[in-house]
Amino acid sequence: MPRPRLSRKVSATPKAAYFKPSGVPLAELGEARLTVEGLEALRLADLESLTTSEAARLMGVSRHTFGRILAQARRAVANSLVNALALRIEGGEYSVVEQEPGATPEAAIRPDPGLVAVSAAGPGLDALVEARFGRAPGFVLVELGTMAATWLDNGPSLAMAHGAGIQTAERVAEAGAGALLTGVVGAKAFRALKEAGVAIGLELGGMSVGQAVERFKAGQVPEARGPNRPGDQ
Repeated sequence: MPRPRLSRKVSATPKAAYFKPSGVPLAELGEARLTVEGLEALRLADLESLTTSEAARLMGVSRHTFGRILAQARRAVANSLVNALALRIEGGEYSVVEQEPGATPEAAIRPDPGLVAVSAAGPGLDALVEARFGRAPGFVLVELGTMAATWLDNGPSLAMAHGAGIQTAERVAEAGAGALLTGVVGAKAFRALKEAGVAIGLELGGMSVGQAVERFKAGQVPEARGPNRPGDQ
């Protein structure tokens, strides 16, 4: 079920790939590393002043992933400036996609196959998987590469008398998750998730979020072909 990570879209390769403090011999310098997609994130957010949503669309990633790339890039630049390190720009997971003149960031956000949403009773990898998708208190968003976890609250859906499953599906899709791990999903919510390109793994209640993700990474979670609960939840 796990899928390869998508390349992050950048508009061009760096014009210069190495910067160093003036007057300090290269042999005496340490280095900080900035990825090419990190440079692109800095350009879009700090030079072009785009919103997170606009920049994420242009790079073909989720807002969550864009925020992480941007934070890492800013940390690398700050490390270079504060500690007088040379800054090397290289590597990463990217593809060069030239933008046409006048192009606007209107392309749909693609699900990030490296980001998994797990319905959970609470935050963290040790929380139990919540079997009810639409009525889950929230979702733990897990980056497969680092196992970093963040919390996506589902409070608004819990207050709904009807349609909680569909709204929850929209919330998970908007977070950019490429896959969902949960217990049961109703027909309407299942259809909404599939239309958004989210892969679905079912019947994972009774274990921790971390255990469910490890099963997913090991290829032990088959992709569901249909809902396992009637209705919209």
